[in-house]
Amino acid sequence: MAESETELMLRGYGLTTAELFYRMPDFRSVLNTFIWQDYDLAPDHPKLFRFIEFWQDEIEGPLHSVRFTHRKMISPGEWRNVTGEFTLH
Repeated sequence: MAESETELMLRGYGLTTAELFYRMPDFRSVLNTFIWQDYDLAPDHPKLFRFIEFWQDEIEGPLHSVRFTHRKMISPGEWRNVTGEFTLH
C-alpha cells in the first residue's frame, strides 16, 4: 500500500525536483528539458538516481546534465496532534 505524502515527510523524506537537460535523438545539437519531482531521501537520493538510470537505459535522448534541489517540507519535531477545532462564521 502506498504511503501518503504526510507519512513520507514524517519519515524524513523531502520533495526533490530535478531538471534534466537532454539532447534530442534526431538533432543532437538541440537541448531540451524535462522536470521530475518526487519525495526522496537526502543525501543519497535513491529515487532520483533510479530514475536517471531508467532514463539512460530506456530513453533515446542522451542526458547532458541534471540540476536538482531538495527541500524538507516537515520534520517529525514540527508535527503536532490537534485535539480540537474552532469554526468561525
